[in-house]
Amino acid sequence: MPTPVAPLDDLLTADFYRYQTLLSDEERKILLKARTFLREEVKPLVNEYWGKAEFPVELIDKFRGSGLAALAYEGYGEHRAAASHLLGGMLAMELGRVDASVATFFGVHNGLGFYSIYYGGDQEQRNKWLPAMATMEKIGAFALTEPLGGSDVSGGMRTTAKREGDTWVINGAKKWIGNATFADHVVVFARDVDDNKVKGFVVEKGTTGFKPVKIEGKIALRIVQNAEITLTDVRVPEANRLQNIKGFRDVAEVLRQTRSGVAWQALGVMIGAYELALDYAKQRVAFGRPIAKFQMVQDLLVKSLGNITASWGMLIQLARLQDQGIFRDEHSALAKEFVAARMREVVAWSREIFGGNGILLEYDVARFFSDAEALYSYEGTHQMQTLIVGKSITGHSAFVG
Repeated sequence: MPTPVAPLDDLLTADFYRYQTLLSDEERKILLKARTFLREEVKPLVNEYWGKAEFPVELIDKFRGSGLAALAYEGYGEHRAAASHLLGGMLAMELGRVDASVATFFGVHNGLGFYSIYYGGDQEQRNKWLPAMATMEKIGAFALTEPLGGSDVSGGMRTTAKREGDTWVINGAKKWIGNATFADHVVVFARDVDDNKVKGFVVEKGTTGFKPVKIEGKIALRIVQNAEITLTDVRVPEANRLQNIKGFRDVAEVLRQTRSGVAWQALGVMIGAYELALDYAKQRVAFGRPIAKFQMVQDLLVKSLGNITASWGMLIQLARLQDQGIFRDEHSALAKEFVAARMREVVAWSREIFGGNGILLEYDVARFFSDAEALYSYEGTHQMQTLIVGKSITGHSAFVG
């Protein structure tokens, strides 16, 4: 019996190959609920707050009632059963489609912050922190990158932790830490001075010696409250050390799981920019006709749609590998590398279609264009992803050091 054809009004214009029909009916309902929430509650706010470089704190209360948090984690969130990676990916795409900053806020809390405790903590620690994170009563953050250590932080981490009885004393600095100015707790990674292994610690808001300062002057992800954190004799109990983080290999596992979410966000940014350009091309009149009738405009739109369609197909197969439990680091690395590069092309072509209007915030596409630069770099630069994949396919590591 043939599969029923999904109604077209459920599908995005950019879903040229009808990928959303791969979701179950229940999953489609969740996706459409999220789409409505983002359109009605998030989209009206983003340009104002992007311009001010401030975070709309009222959004946190709205997210609490959305049911979006913790969908990927069995036993947590509104639905309790873990969502498929395909649904989780498409939800990340929907977030990116509306605004990359809000997608990043949510990804830091629901991905990096939540998964660090879910994977790295023992059951007692999960019970302590995750229920409130699942309802977004408490907001989390993730502190790995340092002022002098980005791609090389695995071997060059300068933040240290020293055990004194049942207490750990942390000293150092972290940079580019999303949500850190208002998070209720931050997962901080530091190198144990005694065994030289990286360990993870949950540092709660207000802890003496923990000082996050907002980074000013950003041209991308301006809504995200990135901070530079200084840690001066920060004392945390042994109970706050994540028991299953026993070295950087465990940190890399967190990144492996969350990196695919960044690729889905990048797909969303592509789609958001493409939709804006397509609508504008149909409405903007030049030389007496809509610019959508011009061959060169159609060429840019079709190339954009090709990037979207190819990226979406790759991410669907990645989600299948994740659901089957057989996906590896190089799988998520290739997805992040490829989709982020295609995103960069699409936002540039979309901005080009707007001409001079493309640099005005009121037309939205300028925001997508700027924010894409941050997504292109975070959770592993383009070059780091190629080195991960390159090592896999050649059997030779080209990493320095």
